[in-house]
Amino acid sequence: MFTLTAAKRDTSATLSAIRRAGSLPAIVYGPKQESTPITLPLRAFEKAFRDAGESSVIELSGVAAAPLQVLIHEVDLDPVTSIPRHADFYAIEKGAKVEVAVPLVFVGDAPAVKAGALVVKVLHELEIEAEAANLPHELTVDISTLVAFGDQIRAQDIKLPAGVTLKISPDEVIALAQEVKEEVVEVAPAADLSTIEVEKKGKEEEEGEAGAAAAPAPEAKK
Repeated sequence: MFTLTAAKRDTSATLSAIRRAGSLPAIVYGPKQESTPITLPLRAFEKAFRDAGESSVIELSGVAAAPLQVLIHEVDLDPVTSIPRHADFYAIEKGAKVEVAVPLVFVGDAPAVKAGALVVKVLHELEIEAEAANLPHELTVDISTLVAFGDQIRAQDIKLPAGVTLKISPDEVIALAQEVKEEVVEVAPAADLSTIEVEKKGKEEEEGEAGAAAAPAPEAKK
């Protein structure tokens, strides 16, 4: 299990001062946990967020009398640097089930690709429900079952660990082998240069006649 150590936040300190000190302002709350402002080392949080994501349980110490089992519920990232500015931790009630979206990891090679198919990955996360102790960090999808055009992998085909329940339709498509259709580009027929030359010449003659007709007649000599 991933672990983090936090401290109750001094509410008199500004958020910018906390960040300048290398810490991350955060909050932890839950059904049995009073909403509590906390701080924790930014670097430690970044590593936990990278490794655990939002679907793995983290043991959070330093907040309550006993370590809390929490999930990273929401992270506010700086729009320019993508550095975390604030985080929400959801404290899980012991024995209660939680719903999370677990990342899907695609493995294997699809035989359909050799036949010219394209493997389309429709979903990259799977919504499940389980007790904290049974939550998987990720779920594996073996695409080697995609043998022919039109083959599909559905949610019901994903092997779930014991104690884990699927929370979306079993028929939801996870991945499929799709035939790649070449786009037909219509080429305009080449222009007939001889026709263009004739039309151009005719136009020039018409313009010449029109100019001659518009020219004033010369005055007669007295």
